[in-house]
Amino acid sequence: MEFFRIRKDIPFMRHALVFNVISVITFLLAVFFLATRGLNLGVDFTGGTVMEISYPQSADLPKIRTLLERSGYSDATVQNFGGSQDVLIRLPGKADTASAALSEAVIQMLRTEDPGAQLRRTEFVGPQVGRELFENGGLALLFVSIGIVVYLWIRFEWKFGVAAIIANLHDVVIILGFFAFFQWDFSLTVLAAVLAILGYSVNESVVVFDRIRENFRKMRTATVPDIINNAITRTMSRTIITHGSTQLAVLSMLIFGGETLHYFALALTIGILFGIYSSVLVASPIVMWLGISREDMMPVKKEGVADDRP
Repeated sequence: MEFFRIRKDIPFMRHALVFNVISVITFLLAVFFLATRGLNLGVDFTGGTVMEISYPQSADLPKIRTLLERSGYSDATVQNFGGSQDVLIRLPGKADTASAALSEAVIQMLRTEDPGAQLRRTEFVGPQVGRELFENGGLALLFVSIGIVVYLWIRFEWKFGVAAIIANLHDVVIILGFFAFFQWDFSLTVLAAVLAILGYSVNESVVVFDRIRENFRKMRTATVPDIINNAITRTMSRTIITHGSTQLAVLSMLIFGGETLHYFALALTIGILFGIYSSVLVASPIVMWLGISREDMMPVKKEGVADDRP
């Protein structure tokens, strides 16, 4: 389905070097912030105390956050859990305070303001568990990346696989760079968003690559830049419709989802925007720089099999 059609091919590859320089600069800045500031890991990774508290009426989250900050728990995360009366509080661990004592001090402090506050559940996430979650998350990213390369290598050609994985890792590192620069809370939900962006971005790359392969068979006399320009231009309508619809849903979570979904939706928003950029203006130029040719798209002729093509 197309709401509009661009008649004349847009010469994206004419400015491929400029786009690649911008990508390299952005990537290096993200790596710099990751190296100097690091990620602000949440309780899921660093360990801490998780408390589920129930109120007889709708909980006043800003007031609870203010009370915790006044009591020295400025790094606490407060969010609704289930209904508006249930609150989930995540507290980073303290070396000089046991988890049980920490949760008891917090619930007593909250009861001074609202005697109806009831502690439903307390859990403690140890540093060892958090470290294992972080390592397993890194392994998940590695295996997903390897799977993407193998898939594109089998379906298209190894040059497409290399270009796609560079573009996808470009997206991941930039998302992490944003979280490092602004010191946003990096939790398991954000990691899930990063993994989702990997799959989302490679889907866009596959669409463009499939049109490039098709163009090599149809546009016999065209140059490689012209073939790529035509492929990107012909998929722009689909890109705008697909990504625009997805971004509307993500923006709804970002605006109305509250603190629970805020960083998850924020990571998706950054990933979708850079996913479009990398699929069109990073992966495609890399394919061109790697020397993709019409011969790469032709099937390999086996010995002893007659070529019956006209």
